Amino acid sequence: MIWLLLVLAIASEVTATLSLRASEGLRRRRWIPVIVVGYLAAFSLLGTILAMGMPVGVAYGIWAAAGVAITAVMGRILFQDHFSAMMAAGVALIAVGVALIEFGH
Repeated sequence: MIWLLLVLAIASEVTATLSLRASEGLRRRRWIPVIVVGYLAAFSLLGTILAMGMPVGVAYGIWAAAGVAITAVMGRILFQDHFSAMMAAGVALIAVGVALIEFGH
């Protein structure tokens, strides 16, 4: 259950961040509810995960790293943001780092 909540927290944060990008600096106001609900859900879920006993280093490390990697890839897909080979290598290193955090736990 705790891992499902972590996946939902990551998805909520990524959705909110991508919606923030879609809002064009909050000029497109229709995105504001998605942004607010997404970030509230992400932080609420993260707090629940921590209350359930997952170590903060593991929970936050995976949440933040996965969020950065997924947001970078989705930014490329949805908004044609720049995504170089160096950035792809960084995403791969993030994945390795997340795995090391989990295995080191």
